[in-house]
Amino acid sequence: MTDLASGTSQIISLAKGREDTDPQETAEWLEALDAVVKHVGKERAQYLFDRLADHARSIGVESARARVTPYRNTIDVADQPRYPGNLDIEEKLAAVLRWNALAMVVRANRAYGELGGHIASYASAADLFEVGFNHFFRASGEDGQHGDLVYFQPHSSPGVYARAFLEGFLDEEHLRHYRREIAGPGLCSYPHPWLMPDFWQFPTGSMGIGPINSIYQARFMRYVQNRGLQKTDGRKVWGFFGDGEMDEPESIGALSLAAREQLDNLVFVINCNLQRLDGPVRSNGRIVDELEAQFTGAGWNVIKVLWGSDWDALFARDRTGALLRTFAHTVDGQFQTFSANDGHYNRERFFGQNPELAALAAHLSDDDIDRLRRGGHDVRKLHAAYAAALAHEGRPTVILAKTMKGFGMGAGGQGRMTTHQQKKLDLDDLKAFRDRFRLPLSDADVEAVKFYKPADDSPEMRYLHARREALGGYLPRRRKVASQALTVPPMQSWAQFAIDSNGKEMSSTMAIVRMLGSLMKDAQLGPRIVPVVADEARTFGMANLFRQVGIYSPLGQLYEPEDMGSMLYYREDTRGQILEEGISEAGAISSWIAAATSYSVHDLPMLPFYIYYSMFGFQRIGDIIWAAADQRARGFLIGATAGKTTLGGEGLQHQDGSSHLVASTIPNCRAYDPAFAYEVAAIVDEGMREMVERQRDVFYYMTAMNENYAHPSAPGNLDDATRAGILKGLYRLSAKDGARVQLLGAGAILGEVIAAQALLEADWHIAADVWSVTSFTELHRDGAACERDERLGAAAAEPFVTRALASTSGPVIAATDYVRALPELIRAYVPRRYVTLGTDGFGRSDTRQSLREFFEVDRASIVIAALKALADDGAIDAAQVASARERYGKRPSGAPWQR
Repeated sequence: MTDLASGTSQIISLAKGREDTDPQETAEWLEALDAVVKHVGKERAQYLFDRLADHARSIGVESARARVTPYRNTIDVADQPRYPGNLDIEEKLAAVLRWNALAMVVRANRAYGELGGHIASYASAADLFEVGFNHFFRASGEDGQHGDLVYFQPHSSPGVYARAFLEGFLDEEHLRHYRREIAGPGLCSYPHPWLMPDFWQFPTGSMGIGPINSIYQARFMRYVQNRGLQKTDGRKVWGFFGDGEMDEPESIGALSLAAREQLDNLVFVINCNLQRLDGPVRSNGRIVDELEAQFTGAGWNVIKVLWGSDWDALFARDRTGALLRTFAHTVDGQFQTFSANDGHYNRERFFGQNPELAALAAHLSDDDIDRLRRGGHDVRKLHAAYAAALAHEGRPTVILAKTMKGFGMGAGGQGRMTTHQQKKLDLDDLKAFRDRFRLPLSDADVEAVKFYKPADDSPEMRYLHARREALGGYLPRRRKVASQALTVPPMQSWAQFAIDSNGKEMSSTMAIVRMLGSLMKDAQLGPRIVPVVADEARTFGMANLFRQVGIYSPLGQLYEPEDMGSMLYYREDTRGQILEEGISEAGAISSWIAAATSYSVHDLPMLPFYIYYSMFGFQRIGDIIWAAADQRARGFLIGATAGKTTLGGEGLQHQDGSSHLVASTIPNCRAYDPAFAYEVAAIVDEGMREMVERQRDVFYYMTAMNENYAHPSAPGNLDDATRAGILKGLYRLSAKDGARVQLLGAGAILGEVIAAQALLEADWHIAADVWSVTSFTELHRDGAACERDERLGAAAAEPFVTRALASTSGPVIAATDYVRALPELIRAYVPRRYVTLGTDGFGRSDTRQSLREFFEVDRASIVIAALKALADDGAIDAAQVASARERYGKRPSGAPWQR
């Protein structure tokens, strides 16, 4: 056929733009290299090649060659080890798994056409998984040893369910309820630990999160080993991802970290079926080449598994390199067309491109050509690659396995543009699938799409269980709680300064850091605390921890830091406790997730504190925080320099007005916005007890400010009533006799509310109570729960905020450093007129006071809001409101969110 790459750029062309001016000399160089390989070996040839390349660069000669190798398998057939398994039995087992995975989706969509599901992804990935299950994935056995960690490609989850069905963990009732989780023992669409808490370990359904999480998980395993907390030698992290998924920035954003820290406990297996949802991943290019260049450049060991064993003979007979030359000019869009067609088509359109190719295939029938498999469907090639990955030291490994999307699904499914969306097969397609994989199913069984399970004493079932027994047991399996809980030290030992602060000025960020430093000195809990920062430790006043516990580095400190003479010098240590992740919020939260789920993954409870600019949390990496929630993470997220007005001068890029609103949407996130150090202490204490003592699957988000202000001592030495109010979200901070208005303040704006109380009394002779709102989210959830109970006939219970305000009088004014939608969460439960003030609109650079005046959350704006509410209630004359506006210089010049 004509040039398949016509109209496109050639992918590999070593001679592009260059002429060989001395072919004889070129031949001599090549012959010399061939002689070294023949007589001394490839290792010597590689050494000479590398030295020559280094020398060339040193004299200014740069290579113009692409950072890709020829389009063939990395492991030569001569270097391929003997396959240790029973190929016949494994092929039969794989066929059963393929059928049950397909049946699960087809049955669900026959009954409920809208349920969806995916067939084609597992059809392409089945052998990638099965080689691992049969020979490599080590489980956590009864001997107390911990096993490997596997991040499964999410769209292939039906295949993992199909295997769990054969293993006896799931039954037919589970399979019948695929994607129906409400009325029955259902199976979730993708890996979700929250929905299947004893099965899935890692949520991977959101593309890109699995790759970055797996890298930081492998790194965390080295962290706990280097710190002497747990031995992780020999354990591997396996990540199975799609080639299209690698376009996500998170997928490739931490590749260099994995290489830099020599994470040879990490293996990526990328399913290169060349297709994403709508069509080819790289229609006019080659994704395998692109990924090889990316991973090689990042420092990974790259193993390509492109062609199955049936191709070996063709490569051996190809003396002129016709195959590789043709592959070099074939783009993925054309490879997809080849996979979607039969042997007759491929004889004419691929092997018919030139006489050399035609001669190579002359002895093959059309059926033989149709059975030429890609490497990702050949368990012998995959086993060789997996074994090489395990043996490789010093670098992480990526295996690029070429497959066909919808492999075995017939002419209507394999390699088609619509394959990803295919959820149904007609009867003829089902029969063809049965025949293709030689399944012992009758026509009636096929028509009913009957699940199939071999007899318990069959060779297949005995083999399946024997292989898993040899590898330590079954996976995926998830531990729900740690076998041993941690003990939280008494609050007085780490937070007495906050309880008895007595007006001392500090920022709440510094209060948290001081508490953290004290907690890390506790003999039992201290070593389990994991401070995580994204290059802002000095900003948050954490530099003293550099000296105290050190910054983790697997290499230690190979240099003398510039600030060595300082008390707070930058100290790196192999046993360092701080994870300083550089400018990568996605990396920092991934480290936090690894620590926050260690109680389950490693049976090693840890308590991570990730401290970061609050603006760079839920808004920037919210999807990863959702993954943390789904993985049942336990730990603290500390949004420092929080709010819209406390970070003076920085402007809208750093000012946070919405993180609490986003946090309120995550069911197992406890979100607090405390103002005073004793409030912080109460929240941290309760959070630690809830997470590491009672082992509840929640995590805490707490905001902290960088503004220094006076912190009062805790009322009643933090008595039970105050503590309960702090945790529930509201308590009365200051009561006045005859109070006619209730002022609610949160976080950074509580100080303005206290000042407004004084202004009301001094300027207008109106008494007001002040309430500290530590969590609008908790108040809202309590109110919603009470509403539901009453609606469904349970004993009537008033929301906490309703009860708290019931004995007071006057309108209620709430002011916060966040958008008004946050205090609006409790409007339904406030028993009287309710007015909210917030920081809607874009941020600005200015002083704190100017910002608060601009957003109308300053003391004067609060006073005006209170007077207007009183006037609306008929409690004061409206003229007082006008007088107040004049007095404080407030004009209706356009709302902040309009400017």
